[in-house]
Amino acid sequence: MKSATVLGILQGEQVVSSRAKKVTTHILQEMKRSNEKIAMLTAYDYSLARLVDEAGVDVILVGDSASNVMAGNDTTVPITLEQMIYHAQCVVNAVDRALVVVDMPFGSYQGDSKLALKSAIRIMKESGGHAVKIEGGKEIVDSVKRILTAGIPVMGHLGLTPQSIYKFGTYSVRAKEEAEANRLMEDAMALQEAGCFSVVFEKIPADLAKKVSETLDIPTIGIGAGPHCDGQVLVLHDMLGITKDFSPRFLRRYSDVGSAVDKAVRDYIDDVRGGSFPAQEESY
Repeated sequence: MKSATVLGILQGEQVVSSRAKKVTTHILQEMKRSNEKIAMLTAYDYSLARLVDEAGVDVILVGDSASNVMAGNDTTVPITLEQMIYHAQCVVNAVDRALVVVDMPFGSYQGDSKLALKSAIRIMKESGGHAVKIEGGKEIVDSVKRILTAGIPVMGHLGLTPQSIYKFGTYSVRAKEEAEANRLMEDAMALQEAGCFSVVFEKIPADLAKKVSETLDIPTIGIGAGPHCDGQVLVLHDMLGITKDFSPRFLRRYSDVGSAVDKAVRDYIDDVRGGSFPAQEESY
């Protein structure tokens, strides 16, 4: 396994980190029970997915955020099932260790559990992904149950659900009012009872995320939901500083890859125009 890391040698035997294990839904459940935080990031292509996997991330989400960061759309709504399958294929080809979860895009499951099952089967069969993710609460329970009949693990997604942006009309924090907070708790319990192995909470109050996380038996993954979830997720291009025009409160930029790429390209242009590239040692 390419991503295996050896911590040391004890009594003549190699001690291999738990990070070397192939991550499964069962391991995520064990991590919650042992209070070990889950690290999740998005990826959409082979090259970056390989780097993310080798670094030791637990879960890679092939997010419908590819609609934004890869295709330049304003929302996640336009991306198609075929496009999601393509991105997932690229990621799966790169991954040895991480659990690969694939977003089911808008229009591939809403209101029709038979369509949801058909879409999920296509994702798993054609991409080789390990699980799917669906946005929504009680209204998608039938779809969750039907997908599970095919042995396909399902991750839920509550709070701000970007596929419903035209319904909400805003990307502001959800479930701030008591009625919506209670509904989110009910939806989370319904998803757990339906068989979801995990649920993402996006842009909800930290206190609410803590309460629900402590109530649920399944792992919770936060994005803009405070520190008390069982794990966290960010969009890779955002945390690397590749995207420049998106700076929500919850985003921490761990690098400035965008500026590094800009400098590299400008240096290349200068060298080509100045005649210093390619040099003699770079020529045949």
